[in-house]
Formats: sequence, C-alpha cells, structure tokens
Amino acid sequence: MFNSTVLEVAIGLCFTFASISLIASSLNEALASALKLRANTLLDGVKALLNDKQFDGLAREVYNSALVNPRSSGEAKTEAQLEHKPSYIEPRQFATALIESIQKTGDKFEDLGKDIDALHNKQLRKLLRGIYDRAEGRIEHVQAEVSDWFDNGMDRVSGAYKRRSQLVCFLIALTLAVVLNIDAIHLFSTLWKHPSLVAALPASVSVGGTEQVFNDLKILPIGWTAPPALDLSLIGRIFGWLITASSALFGAPFWFDALQKIVNLRGSGTRTASETPKS
Repeated sequence: MFNSTVLEVAIGLCFTFASISLIASSLNEALASALKLRANTLLDGVKALLNDKQFDGLAREVYNSALVNPRSSGEAKTEAQLEHKPSYIEPRQFATALIESIQKTGDKFEDLGKDIDALHNKQLRKLLRGIYDRAEGRIEHVQAEVSDWFDNGMDRVSGAYKRRSQLVCFLIALTLAVVLNIDAIHLFSTLWKHPSLVAALPASVSVGGTEQVFNDLKILPIGWTAPPALDLSLIGRIFGWLITASSALFGAPFWFDALQKIVNLRGSGTRTASETPKS
C-alpha cells in the first residue's frame, strides 16, 4: 500500500503540473482570441474544402451569406474586407448557404443540377453532382449530405487546430518551466526529502543542528537562487524542464482530476480494526 510520503509527493507534483497546465492553456486561449486563430483556421478550412484558395468564388459567397456570417455586411470582395469572421459554422447553415450560392438559374430542384454542372472546379462539381443524383429529387437530402461532408471536413481542421494548440501550450509551459525553474526531477527529489527532514527535527535539537534542518525545509523546490552551472547537471535540469512542459499536454482537467483522486485516497487512510467488517 502507498505510504504517506508517496501520496504527499504525488499531491505536490499533480498540483504543480495542474497549475502549469492551467496557466499555459489560459495564455494559449488569450493568444488565440487576440489573433483570432479559430476564425482564421475555420476560414482556411472552408477555402480548402471549396477549393477557393484565392477567396474569389464559393468561399466568398458563403462567407457573405447572413446564414454563415450574420455580423458581416455581405459585400466583402476580399478577405481583408471581411468585417467579422465566425469562429464556428453550423453544418446545416453552411449547407443552405452553399446551395444558395450555387443557385443561379432558378429555385427549382432541376435548376440546381444545371448550376452544379456549371461549376468550374472539376472536383467540387463531381462531388456535388453525386450528392445531387443521390438526393432522389429532394433538396433536404442534398442539404443533409452537404452538412455531413462539411462536418467531416471540419473534423480534420479541428484536429489540426488542436495539434497546433498543443504545441503552443507545450512551448508556453516550457518557457514557464525555464523562467521559474520548475524542474520536475528536482521537485520530486525535494518533496521526497521533506518528510525525512521533518522527522529529523527532534534528533537535531539534541545536537544543535535545528537551524540547518529548518534552512533545508525553507528551500523552495522552484525558482532561481543562482544562474545555472554549465556542467552535466544542466542536462538533468533541461530534462526536468521538458517533463514539466510535457505535463501541459495532458491538460489541467486531467491533473486536477488526478489530484482529487489522490487527495481522496490520502483522506481515506487505512481502516482500523474496529472499522473492518465482520464476516
């Protein structure tokens, strides 16, 4: 069974990793909001999905639609003229906006087939023509299949955005680890020694070494007291920083959940003889 020292060390490490993850994710969210990374990533995804890298075709028409971008004037000719960029597009609204952007000759279902055949992009024309042929003359079937197509495409965009966010969180956490000298290996070592230092206090009184024990206990396991030495110990410190930064990849919820479980385990303790159920 785990002893109290193991649990104390685990609590200290989880609390530190949770704090680092929370700070890194908060800074990442602030950076994403300031740079409008979500909106820009979504726009790039729609442009790629509709094969409109220059933003002069269907992507522009969709983004000028009030269904997709209700805060915009609907008159943007270039990306720079987009007053507002949505950070999220509901698949059903995208499908409706795309169909309305394609329709040029009329509102009948048969006219939609002609408009699809008039599209210049071969890949998009083939895709939409297949959706149109499978719709059995019902526009709602076209909308449903276009919605699914958009949803699947955005799943890939979302995955790429999450991977980039994880990289940014890792770099932020690594910067924090270096600036604040949060070395996971040194932190573990210090937390592991603290219980033995506390246990040594009574014995130190008799030999007059109390002051030294107190000084050892007051040493924080994080922060800088002197510039790092350029020797082999720096390699271990760098490795400890990397471990600390890697903890941010799990996310703050993971570490807070682990911390809660460990605290509950520590609080439960072991059953006494009187608490043991009788058979």
